[in-house]
Amino acid sequence: MDPARLEEIVGHYAELRVAVVGDFCLDRYLEIDPAKKETSLETGLPVHNVVNVRAQPGGAGTIVNNLSALGVGTIFPVGFAGEDGEGYELSKALEKVPGVRLNHWVRTRHRRTFTYCKPVVVEPDKAPVELNRLDSKNWTPTSVWLQELLVDQLQATADAVDAIIVLDQVDVPETGVVTSKLLAALGRVVETKPGLLVLADSRRGLRGFPPVVFKMNAAELSALTGASGELSAEQIEAAAAALARKNGRRVFVTLAARGMVGATADGKVEYVAALPVRGEIDVVGAGDAVSANLTTSLAAGAALGEALELANAAASVVVHKLGTTGTASVAEIRERLLPT
Repeated sequence: MDPARLEEIVGHYAELRVAVVGDFCLDRYLEIDPAKKETSLETGLPVHNVVNVRAQPGGAGTIVNNLSALGVGTIFPVGFAGEDGEGYELSKALEKVPGVRLNHWVRTRHRRTFTYCKPVVVEPDKAPVELNRLDSKNWTPTSVWLQELLVDQLQATADAVDAIIVLDQVDVPETGVVTSKLLAALGRVVETKPGLLVLADSRRGLRGFPPVVFKMNAAELSALTGASGELSAEQIEAAAAALARKNGRRVFVTLAARGMVGATADGKVEYVAALPVRGEIDVVGAGDAVSANLTTSLAAGAALGEALELANAAASVVVHKLGTTGTASVAEIRERLLPT
């Protein structure tokens, strides 16, 4: 990418207002020092001593973190946290993120805070090693009144932002923020505001989503299109182009180590190869960095290929940050795109 063009695009980021709608969680890292390992006198089991605790917004909060790292001027989280200790930590962590405004953030005693508790073994001169997670989730449907409150928040932000990012992070349908009721409201938003940039990503796939910008991986594309087996590069490009034409919106497909594909409604398809790996990697958070960078760059006027380049570079930055759900700043992206 031409340096002047890069600066032109990122120069608009501070003017942007972006809403992030979806499932926010608390990423709580428990750093374990193996040198302090003990044995319980009561049970005879090993005791892992935690020497440091790190808490940061995760799930949709990782997208918020990336938007802030890019210097986006105003960021509206639209989601909920429980009236519990994890919810307090999550809300306080969001408050501290530069650019975040909690005008549309909901606290409720009727839901627990979605939490990823991540024990991590940390030793000098070694890469962190993450152990089995301890997750806290909601397993019952989100109540109708809370769904309606979240719909109200979505509609309010739609009148005040340049772009919306939707992240469906839960495993069980209807238990989080992105319910069928919210998707119906999102459909009404894009009908009344056809020029509003809305990008969606869902770990359960985007079937049932209204026609917005789709961002997915190759497996999710296969499931959505009904394809069997692993798709070839040509099949992925053709499927992405067909889906973009059908929805009248751009489609982006991440291909892990192979790179990324983007398609437009008028049939244009572009591909960027993944940047070379430089040592050990941790892919956690890379997809959210891609979502944040695709949205901000497109909202700032980037063309399809430019958005792919920026998102691809951001993913390369994030996967090299070990033992954390990392972010990519403009300076880090610039270094990957324009090495000296």
